[in-house]
Amino acid sequence: MGDPVVLVAHGSRDPRAADAIRGLARAVSVARPGAPVLASWLDHTEPDPTTVLRELAVAGHSRAILVPLLLTAAYHRRVDIPTAVEAAQRSGLTIRVDITDVLGPVGDEVDPALLAALRHRLAEADPGRFDALVLAAAGTRDPAARASVGRVAQALGAALDTPTRVSYASAAPPAVNVAVQRLRAAGAQRVAVAAYFLAPGLFHDAVTTAARAAGAIAVSAPLTTAPDLVTLILHRLSHPPQALVDHEVDGGR
Repeated sequence: MGDPVVLVAHGSRDPRAADAIRGLARAVSVARPGAPVLASWLDHTEPDPTTVLRELAVAGHSRAILVPLLLTAAYHRRVDIPTAVEAAQRSGLTIRVDITDVLGPVGDEVDPALLAALRHRLAEADPGRFDALVLAAAGTRDPAARASVGRVAQALGAALDTPTRVSYASAAPPAVNVAVQRLRAAGAQRVAVAAYFLAPGLFHDAVTTAARAAGAIAVSAPLTTAPDLVTLILHRLSHPPQALVDHEVDGGR
């Protein structure tokens, strides 16, 4: 049996989000048979990654691969996930934990599978012809993380040969309605919105409502279990070992 995979999502009070992540874990498990694929959350939903790692160590696993289900490498990747791994040290158990890159851009590179997932969700929204696009993200105060969202928007716009702008549901401007209105004021007749969200929830609901009120012709669904998203996770799992961050969870050190 291969090393278990632990997917780590942000978490949401909306139960639809947890259901979507469980569905994603099942889809990854089907695509990567022979190894357990387990879902965990940093907040709002159980189990948390520390608990999952402890249970894997008790079950006799010597190594696990942790995949941050995050679209930017902001606070949750830099602080929350390493803290969760380190917290497992206090269990007195030993398991090596390799942490992959997030699902969003790594440096300047936007994985083609991420772009494919966004394009497929947009096509499913059936916008017909559109002459401008807004990439709607959750939002972050981290400038580097916002820059990575901008790289996704730039790559998506280039792939579609369409002017593309970024909007945020929280923490940073502009809001999606403002982004849509600016594009329309600049002459765009049909503005579509690509949702840069992993799972449904209050943010995606709010973005959909605000975008449509501002005149957007379509808003795509979250990425959830899009086949291209599963491919992206498999890409992260297949990274060379030197691309992974190693943590020894060992309470006896």
